[in-house]
Amino acid sequence: MPKSLVIVESPTKAKTITKFLGKDFKVESSFGHIRDLPQKKLGVDVKNNFEPTYEIPIKAQKQVDKLKKLAASAQTIILATDEDREGEAIAWHLLNALNLEGKHTERIAFHEITKKAIEEALKNPRELDMHLVDAQQARRILDRLVGYKLSPLLWKKVARGLSAGRVQSVAVRLIVDREREIQKFNQEEYWSIEAELQKSEQNFLTQLAQIKGKAIDKMAIKNETEAQNILAELNGAKYQVSKIEKKEAFRQPPTPFTTSTLQQEAGKKLGYSAKQTMMLAQQLYEGIELGTEGSVGLITYMRTDSLNLSDFSLTNIRDYIQGELGDKYLPAKAIIYKTKSKGAQEAHEAIRPTDVNHTPDSIAGYLEPKQLRLYKLIWQRTLACQMMPAIIDQTKVDIQANDYTFRANGSTIKFDGFLKIYRTGIKENILPDLKEGDLPKLIDLKKLQHFTQPPARYSEATLIKAMEEYGIGRPSTYAPTISTVQDRNYVKKNDEKKLYPTEIGILVNDLLVAHFPQIVDLNFTAKMEEDLDKIAEGKMKWQPVIKEFYEPFAANLIIKEKEIDKKELTEEKTDLKCDKCGSPMIVKMGRFGKFLACSNYPECKNIQPMMMTEEEHKALETNETCPKCNAPLIIKTGRFGKFLACSKYPDCKFTKPIQKSIGLKCPKCSQGDVVVKKSKRGKIFYACNRYPDCDYASWEKPVSAEAEPKIEEET
Repeated sequence: MPKSLVIVESPTKAKTITKFLGKDFKVESSFGHIRDLPQKKLGVDVKNNFEPTYEIPIKAQKQVDKLKKLAASAQTIILATDEDREGEAIAWHLLNALNLEGKHTERIAFHEITKKAIEEALKNPRELDMHLVDAQQARRILDRLVGYKLSPLLWKKVARGLSAGRVQSVAVRLIVDREREIQKFNQEEYWSIEAELQKSEQNFLTQLAQIKGKAIDKMAIKNETEAQNILAELNGAKYQVSKIEKKEAFRQPPTPFTTSTLQQEAGKKLGYSAKQTMMLAQQLYEGIELGTEGSVGLITYMRTDSLNLSDFSLTNIRDYIQGELGDKYLPAKAIIYKTKSKGAQEAHEAIRPTDVNHTPDSIAGYLEPKQLRLYKLIWQRTLACQMMPAIIDQTKVDIQANDYTFRANGSTIKFDGFLKIYRTGIKENILPDLKEGDLPKLIDLKKLQHFTQPPARYSEATLIKAMEEYGIGRPSTYAPTISTVQDRNYVKKNDEKKLYPTEIGILVNDLLVAHFPQIVDLNFTAKMEEDLDKIAEGKMKWQPVIKEFYEPFAANLIIKEKEIDKKELTEEKTDLKCDKCGSPMIVKMGRFGKFLACSNYPECKNIQPMMMTEEEHKALETNETCPKCNAPLIIKTGRFGKFLACSKYPDCKFTKPIQKSIGLKCPKCSQGDVVVKKSKRGKIFYACNRYPDCDYASWEKPVSAEAEPKIEEET
C-alpha cells in the first residue's frame, strides 16, 4: 500500500498530480465539498453563538467512505486542496469528516500543478490555516442566514419559488439602478462640423475645435440652425495649416490577469460569460493531456486578485521574449506590479501559463477551440506584461478657416513593443505630410446631428468591474453571483449580451431597498467583505461579525412579516371581467412576471397572459402570418426567451420558435438558410431551417457554403 494519501478536490487534478509522484503516493479526489450545511433546515444555532451543523450530503457519502478506508491504511494524509478560503475549508472538512485527528496529517498548497511546484510543496507542509477556514465559514453562514430567513418572506409576500442572496441582491440592485438611470435619461441634441480636406491626393478628416480662438465642447452647437449658420460663414473660406504639434506617447503594457480582469477580457474579446471563462480556466489549471507529456496543468490558480509573478516565472517569460522576439522588446529588468484592489489576498500569483514555452500553436492540437482561445489570451497577456511599452507618434494639426479652427489628430505606431503580442484598441490614423502655411483643398464640409446617449446597460464584464470597484464579492464569487441572478430570473441578457432586470427582479429589489436596506447597501456589503478579510487575517473573530449583522436583521424581519402587504405589492385592478365567472380580473405578479387572474380565486382559478395594448401589439408584429388563422404573428417572451405566437391568442394558440439566420445558405442542401439553435442543454449550434427535410447541423459556425457539418453527440 502507498505510504501517503494525497487528497485534492477534482479527479482531473488528481490525475495530473499522480504523474509527478512515485509509488509511495496515492492521489484521490474528494469531488469538491464533502460537508455542508443541511439542505432542508437552517443548520445554524442562532442562540448558541451561531454554531453551524454540517452534514455529509448523500451524493458525497460513497466517496467519503472510500477516503476513510484509504486514510486508515496510509501512514500520512496530505491535504492538497486549493490555497484559498474555499480550499482551506474543504481541507478542514476532510480532516473532520474522515476522522483524521491523531493521524499524521499535512497541509500543502501550490499555485500551479507542475512537478516543481508539487515537489516544493511536499518539502514545505504547513498547518491548517483556521483563520481562512473561519472566513469561509462566516461567509457561508451569513449567506445561509440571509437566504434561509429572507426567502420565505419573498414566497409569502411576492411569489413562490423566489429566493434572496446577500451578494446577489446587491448585484441586482446595480442592474436595476442602471435601468432606472436609462429610463430617466433626457436625450439632448447637439451638432458637429466636419471638414474633409486633401493634401497630395490624400484625404483626411478634421473636426471644428475652436471658434475665435476659444475651445468649444461637444454640446456647443445646439441645433441645426446654429450649425447651418457656421456653414454659411465658412462658404468660400480658405483652409490654412496654422499649427502642428508632434510628440511621442508611451502606451504601457497591461498588468497580468487577475480573476476579475480575465473575466472582463474574455467577455469583451472572446464573448465568454464569466461562468464559462471560469469553467475553461479550471480545466486549463487542473490539467490537459498533451500527448507523450501526459496531463499538464497549463495555467496557475485562476481565483486570485494578486498581480504578483514568481521569480521563476519572470525568468521563464524574459528568456522567451529575448530568445523569440529579441532584446529590443525586453525591459532592462522585470516589471513588478502592485495590487490595488482592497483586501487582495486570495492567492499569491496572477493568472499565467505554467510554462510560456507551451505556446498556443504548439499545443493547439490537444485543446478544444474554446480552451485554446482562452489559453492564448492568458499566454499573450502574460508575455505582454513583461515587454517594452509601445511608442506612438502623435500629431495634432490645427487648420484655420476664417474665425474657425479645425483639428486633425494623427497617430502612427513608431515601435510596437507589447502590441506585437497583445493587441489593444490602439489604431493608427495616418495624416499626409503637412507643414505650417499649407493650404489643403476642401473636399466636403458638412454638419452632423448627434444625440446624447444614456448610460450603457451592464455587460457581465462591466458588472464584474463595478463589483470589484465597489468591493462587492471576491474573485471566487463574481461568476456564481452573475450566474445565480440570471438563473433566478431576476436578470436577463438581451441580444447584445447586456443585462437588464426583469419585472420580478425590479419588484424584489424595490422590496429589499424599502424594507431591508442593509442587505442591498453597497457600502454595507463592501464593509462586510472587509470584515471577512480581517477574519482571514486573524484580526477579527467570526461570531461577533455574524452577531452584529444578524440581530438587527432578525428583529427587522419580524416587523416586516406583519407590515408588508402582498396585495399592495403584487396586485393591480383592471376593468376586465373574468370570462368564466364574471368577476373582475386583476394583474398579479408571479415568479416569471405579470399575468391576469380572477379576483374570485380560489373559487375561480382562471388565469391569462397579460393583454397588450394596440400600440404594444404593433411594436411586436412581424411580417409573418399565422398558418392556422392568418392573423399576424407577434414576438412574445416566455420562460425560455422570445418566440413567435398568434396575435389572436387565446382564440388561436399557434406558436413557433424564432430562428436567427446567420446570412448563409445551407452548405448541404443549398436551399435552406443556416439558423442559430439551442440544444436541450442550452448549447448553441447551427442548422438548416429546412429540418427535417435537411439534417445539416454543426457546433462550429460555418463561414462559407462549402463548410462541412461537424456535429457530434453532446457530452
